[in-house]
Amino acid sequence: MRITNRTLQTVIRNAMRSRAQGDRGEGVISAAIAILIMAFLGAAMWIGFNQMWKTTQTTTNTKISQIGK
Repeated sequence: MRITNRTLQTVIRNAMRSRAQGDRGEGVISAAIAILIMAFLGAAMWIGFNQMWKTTQTTTNTKISQIGK
């Protein structure tokens, strides 16, 4: 059995075309996952910041009241 150059080119072209169509939307999915990860990190940082701010505010108010005595 002999495969011509033209047949080989057609097979490769079709394989590449089907591969490209199979990856369609992959970038969108990856971007969505990255956005979700960043959103969760941002939410976690905001919760941590709020907790730190409340602790700092309580400590500051306590120290100010001690100075005023």
